[in-house]
Amino acid sequence: MFTGLVEATGRVRNLRPEARGLWSLALETEAAFCESLKAGDSVCVSGACLTVVGMGKGIFQAQMMAETHRRTTLGTLRPGDRVNLERALALGGRLDGHLVQGHVEGVGTLERGEDEGPTRLLTFSLPPELVPFLVSKGSVAVDGVSLTVIEAGRERFSVGLIPTTLQGTTLQGLKRGDRVNLETDLVGRYLYRFWECRNLEPATSGKREPSGLNWDKLQQYGWDQGGKRS
Repeated sequence: MFTGLVEATGRVRNLRPEARGLWSLALETEAAFCESLKAGDSVCVSGACLTVVGMGKGIFQAQMMAETHRRTTLGTLRPGDRVNLERALALGGRLDGHLVQGHVEGVGTLERGEDEGPTRLLTFSLPPELVPFLVSKGSVAVDGVSLTVIEAGRERFSVGLIPTTLQGTTLQGLKRGDRVNLETDLVGRYLYRFWECRNLEPATSGKREPSGLNWDKLQQYGWDQGGKRS
């Protein structure tokens, strides 16, 4: 689990196939935490959670499955490209961003970038299947960076970047047409799934059929409107 608060950036040294269905990604970084990494640690690389398999001075190597290579922007990385880096959240640590799993759900494209004084407003298009999970003033991870959604529409959304975020992440260098990894809010996804399935219950045939459950029935069973049992 991550927070979406980028700790450092790194540069790609190489990306190569290691075996069928497995890719190796070597990254260089000046971050002090690189020396403390060990095999098995998780690192969020531009929004994707990867497992560390090797370390060196200022370098660490991670592995990713073909699914990650195919479904994120990591598969298009080239030597010298910059990436955002964040170590896994320590138990008991401060959650200053939002809950980020590092499970990229889709890829968005930068449509427009506008400067507003020292801040920058970015507008991205997004896959239609992610639209229900983005709400105004909600959270989204863009290349692993925790951001607040300003406006959310049916085809695009916008976010604002303060100078600290611009200076400390790769988002500063984004150009129109650049692709980014997107992960929507974890809590929102679960709520949407609950809402989607709220009127379904398992049937003896193995199929799911409407249960007819509603607030009137819940109150009959002793639940009030606040969701607490009376």
